[in-house]
Amino acid sequence: MMMPGLWLRLMRGPERRAITSVKSLVSTGLVAREDETALSKVEANFSTRLTPEVLKQIKLATLDDPVYRQYVPHTDELNFRADERADPIGDKINSPVKGIIHRYPDRLLLTPTHTCAVYCRFCFRRENVGKAEASLNKAEMDTAMAYIDAHTEVSEVILSGGDPLILSDRRLAEILHRLAGIAHIQVIRLHTRVPLVEPSRITPALIKLMRIRPAVYMVLHVNHVAELSVPVKKAMARLARAGIPLLSQSVLLKGVNDSAETLEELFRALVANRVKPYYLHHLDKAQGTSHFRVSIARGQAIMRALRGRLSGIAQPTYVIDIPGGHGKVPIGPEYLSVNEIVDPKGRRHQI
Repeated sequence: MMMPGLWLRLMRGPERRAITSVKSLVSTGLVAREDETALSKVEANFSTRLTPEVLKQIKLATLDDPVYRQYVPHTDELNFRADERADPIGDKINSPVKGIIHRYPDRLLLTPTHTCAVYCRFCFRRENVGKAEASLNKAEMDTAMAYIDAHTEVSEVILSGGDPLILSDRRLAEILHRLAGIAHIQVIRLHTRVPLVEPSRITPALIKLMRIRPAVYMVLHVNHVAELSVPVKKAMARLARAGIPLLSQSVLLKGVNDSAETLEELFRALVANRVKPYYLHHLDKAQGTSHFRVSIARGQAIMRALRGRLSGIAQPTYVIDIPGGHGKVPIGPEYLSVNEIVDPKGRRHQI
């Protein structure tokens, strides 16, 4: 449990700053002082960051709290298994130039930054996020844009990273307008946690710069209904009223949302706030994440239970990214046979 006095001072103090270290977690009572040394070893490998909004969403300083579990470091993260990888979905082998991940013919990822507003303990890019050198400088951005311009088969660009909304309005506007100047780009997707963890970032100025051609979609990463606070719902409403299509993606996480009841509550709340559940991701095999892992069989059982409870607009597609960069596929019964999975090109892989 948290220490009430420290917690109240944290939330009512004149400066509401993000927590970026284990030391700060100890000072707020979110982590016991006797755990600081062990957790510092986790911090040496993987970045820590929680925003003031996330701190408000945490109700209990224990792993039983679904928000706490997602953001507060744990020593289980030092348990690396043989089948876990630093690059679990093959970003590097699909990166022809820095900042571009081109896995599918008609769409690609542009990753201008590897900084996030928060750092999830299960992130599949956890080896790279938080590293300033991974962000694109002007020359690297020019090279990335030239690649997009040259590949006329690409109609959709996904801004990811990192989190694109961590960028200033000026820099984000520059990227969006450069993409808008490429005739064959029809859709831009922003994949982001920011409306969930820093809802004040969703300003009229930010919304205005997204009103461009191509069509701009926003995909929100949300895993539990506890993340849908009043400020978050207001931020989503601002986006929806402005005509920005909103989708969600969630990760199936042990101890966070691995039950039909929990996901039903989340998906119903999202639809009620004009957000279409898009993907439920099976957890990627990033290093030090096994304590979050749910079996595929368990995930499929949950999805079968949801089929009878929720309408089609509240049903996401349950998917897995095949290790090694082979792509994302649904893992319903038609795609899975024993321990074999078929990728988008018809190739078979053992899992």
